[in-house]
Amino acid sequence: MLTTRLTIALGISHPIIQAPMALAAGGKLASAVTEAGGLGLIGGGYGQAEWLEQEFYAAGNSPVGCGFITWSLAKQPELLDQALSHDPKAMMLSFGDIAPFAPSIKAKGIPLIAQVQTLADAQKAMDHGADIIIAQGAEAGGHGLRRATITLVPEIADMIAKTYPEVLLCAAGGIADGRGLVAALALGADGVLMGTRLWASEEASVHPNMHQSALNASGDDTIRSTVMDMARQRDWPQGFTARVLNNPFTEEWHGREDELAKTLDAIIPQYQQAWEDGDTNLANVFVGEATGLITRIKPAKDILEAIVAEAETIIQKQQDYTR
Repeated sequence: MLTTRLTIALGISHPIIQAPMALAAGGKLASAVTEAGGLGLIGGGYGQAEWLEQEFYAAGNSPVGCGFITWSLAKQPELLDQALSHDPKAMMLSFGDIAPFAPSIKAKGIPLIAQVQTLADAQKAMDHGADIIIAQGAEAGGHGLRRATITLVPEIADMIAKTYPEVLLCAAGGIADGRGLVAALALGADGVLMGTRLWASEEASVHPNMHQSALNASGDDTIRSTVMDMARQRDWPQGFTARVLNNPFTEEWHGREDELAKTLDAIIPQYQQAWEDGDTNLANVFVGEATGLITRIKPAKDILEAIVAEAETIIQKQQDYTR
């Protein structure tokens, strides 16, 4: 077992938190990760009250958490109360100002996790009571900014040590195996947040075609773009892009956003249908550069056990070399 400040604080066996990926991370995945010794988070995403209730029910009695896209939650703040009514093990807020929501979370004594992409946002999150900071690098799948994990994590670790030493830190972005976990710990993190590796699990709510596309891809096949959000009618704040698998849709429209805007009325329903059908020539697969490290879709339990076993082996070898 890898014991860190994170495992002690959360009462978990492995220093791994599963990213609350919108729609893909339902109750089944969150429960499986928690039961395997990590912390599973239901992805509240863009806010669908009925879906959220369904997924908390699907998690059963497993102590899972929940995560929201903060700027979207601001449009439906009642969803936070809905999630809190289920006594989640933790609440994660990403991509926006946590200040309006932190008091409600802290009042219930629930650990507040804040995902950030810059030092300034890390400082703001800690000032508003974040208990755990997720330092997300641009290698990650889905939305983010520009910093790389390997430099962002130690910078934020140094900031935490100087300002809020009790705050915990997790690394995110490009981490999919034991090597990544050990690297994150070496950079000063107390654990990791994993998205892509657990997206590629049997319990994730992902179309089989999208899983297969990810297995066939390398990190070179990903791209950061905004055209997918245009097609999905997701009004992300300026500066954020999403990492996805490149496909004919992004090849045609990335860099031609002004032209795409003129054809959206026709493209929006086509993209939605492609998403439902698992047509990866049109609908993009939301994964990070870590997709090149994944060769099989496996149960979440097997994934966590393999990652931790590999990390322990690496650490043991290093200790043996220094004796």
